[in-house]
Amino acid sequence: MESRSVPPGPYRATKLWNEVTTSFRAGMPLRKHRQHFKKYGNCFTAGEAVDWLYELLRNNNNFGPEVTRQQTIQLLRKFLKNHVIEDIKGRWGSENLDDNNQLFRFPATSPLKTLPRRHPELRKNSIEYFPRDKDTIFKLRNLPRRTPKRQGLHFSQENTEKIKHEIINEDQENSINNRKISQEDVEEVWRYIILIYLQTILGVPSLEEVINPKQVIPQYVMYNMANTSKHGVVILQDKSDDLPHWVLSAMKCLANWPRSNDMSNPTYVGFERDVFRTIADYFLDLPEPLLTFEYYELFVNILGLLQPHLERVAISALQLCCLLLPPPNRRKLQLLMRMVSRMSQNVDMPKLHDAMGTRSLMIHTFSRCVLCCAEEVDLDELLAARLVSFLMDHHQEILQVPSYLQTAVEKHLDYLKKGHIKNPGDVLVAPLPTYSYCQQISTQEFDEQKVSTSQAAIAELLENIIKDKSLPLKEKRKKLKQFQKEYPIIYQKRFPTTESEAALFGDKPTIKQPMLILRKPKFRSLRY
Repeated sequence: MESRSVPPGPYRATKLWNEVTTSFRAGMPLRKHRQHFKKYGNCFTAGEAVDWLYELLRNNNNFGPEVTRQQTIQLLRKFLKNHVIEDIKGRWGSENLDDNNQLFRFPATSPLKTLPRRHPELRKNSIEYFPRDKDTIFKLRNLPRRTPKRQGLHFSQENTEKIKHEIINEDQENSINNRKISQEDVEEVWRYIILIYLQTILGVPSLEEVINPKQVIPQYVMYNMANTSKHGVVILQDKSDDLPHWVLSAMKCLANWPRSNDMSNPTYVGFERDVFRTIADYFLDLPEPLLTFEYYELFVNILGLLQPHLERVAISALQLCCLLLPPPNRRKLQLLMRMVSRMSQNVDMPKLHDAMGTRSLMIHTFSRCVLCCAEEVDLDELLAARLVSFLMDHHQEILQVPSYLQTAVEKHLDYLKKGHIKNPGDVLVAPLPTYSYCQQISTQEFDEQKVSTSQAAIAELLENIIKDKSLPLKEKRKKLKQFQKEYPIIYQKRFPTTESEAALFGDKPTIKQPMLILRKPKFRSLRY
């Protein structure tokens, strides 16, 4: 079943829950089952539910192929607890479900969760944070209600050229006294720039339901931008906020395994497992996740950009969001992602778990200490696993400092200083990063491309069959015969004559000899 795209917005985790439960109820096959000499209709076994839901989650863009079978079982247990399903006797409310032949059915009640209304005081604080007499960061100029993703990141460049032209003319006509820039102005510009960039990258008409402007602390952003090592890792001035020395040593040991610089470590059978368990215990005991509780809704919304054609957008959005983190959290996240990425790619790393591979173990172990909601959310584990998987693959880009942000702030402060803009949050004058999106085409062009692409893929499949040397000759003939029956036109293009087909197998084409036409002998009568 195809997954629907849940757009960014408030309570996205709840919307995803409703999407999954609706898809599960609509698509899960129901049939008759026999148990204890009784027949039950319109039901399914726990094992059948695990199989079906496992494939649904893996093919859903919101979760991806990193979903494990155990996570699927955990979700089904939450289904049972929340009365999405019930056992054959109508019991629910517990998490007593395993991958077996126990029978379950759907209840008559709706499993959908209602979206909570936002607290009026929080909404008031969010809206009234900036003065009403000027354009706020929540309503961008020239930004339509629904920003087309193909052009949502290009509009400011056109405005920039006009603004620059107007400013040059003003400078030529009269001189403007420079304005004194306060520290408060600098901080407000940083807040304004990062929020307006984030809103534009996400392509949403408003950020008020995703993040409160008060949650953006400019000092964190400025520190994370300025205090980095040559590898881009945050350097903390206060060492008491840093990772303990023994945790850093353990992480360094596994990240560089087996070429650890610290040769004083003892080695024994299972040593690497003990070291990994020590690291995991430290991160799992942290009081809050590395991405913090207050940014949970923000990162969950970015999870809906984690699709192949929006990969660059997701990387840029995560790059900005990770700058919002307190410097100690950002440093821990950087070091953790470097370690798990190296461990996952290290072919010399000993097996750390009897049932799981290294990559799956990294995601399963650290997902909850990276992203987690302050209140229990039913899809927390799956959403966190999806995000950690993406961070592992792109952590070098996501956790590096974006140079365009510093340039934008400097230009904005310069215009503010010269008086071209009166307030830190007036109009954005620095160009936004640009991305390449698919160009819109007509329906006819789409159909033509779809046919040509499909035919090219099928032709490639034919070539793979032909060039497969491990395939027995008899089996290859059988597959080619089947291919010829299914796709005769493509097969005819590849083998236009019988000679070309025969050359594949190294035999000569057989020419059937014409049958001899024998005349019936004439029988003479015995009578003379």
